[in-house]
Amino acid sequence: MMKAIGYETAGPISAKNALIKFETDIPQPRPNDLLVDVRGISVNPVDVKLRANAQPDGGPRILGFDAAGVVTAVGSAVTRFRPGDEVFYAGDVTRPGTNAQFHVVDERIVGRKPASLGFAEAAGMPLTSITAWEILFDSLGLKAGEGANEALLVIGGAGGVGSILIQLAKKLTGLTVVATASRDDTRAWVEKMGADHVINHRNPLDEEMKALDISPRYVASLTHTKQHFASTVELIKPRGHIALIDDPDSLDITVLKPKALSLNWEFMFARSMFQTEDMDAQHKLLNRVSELIDDSTVISTVNNRGGALNIENLRAAHEFQESGKAIGKTVLEGLITE
Repeated sequence: MMKAIGYETAGPISAKNALIKFETDIPQPRPNDLLVDVRGISVNPVDVKLRANAQPDGGPRILGFDAAGVVTAVGSAVTRFRPGDEVFYAGDVTRPGTNAQFHVVDERIVGRKPASLGFAEAAGMPLTSITAWEILFDSLGLKAGEGANEALLVIGGAGGVGSILIQLAKKLTGLTVVATASRDDTRAWVEKMGADHVINHRNPLDEEMKALDISPRYVASLTHTKQHFASTVELIKPRGHIALIDDPDSLDITVLKPKALSLNWEFMFARSMFQTEDMDAQHKLLNRVSELIDDSTVISTVNNRGGALNIENLRAAHEFQESGKAIGKTVLEGLITE
């Protein structure tokens, strides 16, 4: 048996039993799976969305996606890892989560943990790195080294995805990166991540971009897409590309036609959810991100260390994620304590 943290009833984090600790069987790896001793986890918007809105079926649901840990056993078809390997990954939305002592995950979506980071720090990187990488190279269609004389606008630059997206765009492409932030601390953060320019998303974005005399060909809309959609269409170049990750209730995409714009949704769980033929692309990109971290090309985006993984600290991490004040990533150590 192992200890885990999850929830039984969807609802607000303020509810008395919003999170519960319980014991369950140690999961058994399927042929392509690794059994991982979880040493660090992080909290993402998807964690709080599930806890608030998705009612579990058949008992409590274990939360958590990002993890870093040590492989303790492997399935019969595993070829990329062996027991003792240190790994990091972002999990699979269709399977139990990582807020537990042990976790099973398909090796095709797992990377080798950066040697230069501790487990908790490493756990802050996978989900956002995968999302940012897929935005750049899948949704926006860029290739490494491309983008000279073009610009990328990152709406919501101080969040977890924005923090790594800015870095990847600056280090792996020739793009000029403009990021949005509205507070002094968030402006300082996106500048630390490498943004060339910072604009205020509390103002009309088309006016802010006009003041810079920059018309981007690429826009990554990471938050409040509906609020900024009209401005985005106004400011982007014809035949430009928009990628988004949030959940606007509706968008009138007919306004994209006059500029022949493309719109792509990024959802990093799509490959694992549908067991796509290129599912191991996430294994490869995580290994590449690990190399970029270890050679100091990319820096950690962790900005809040929440202590040991227990109900009190996880509740605080969920509250902080929901507050709208989170910058970068929040991580916790993997050992569950009383």
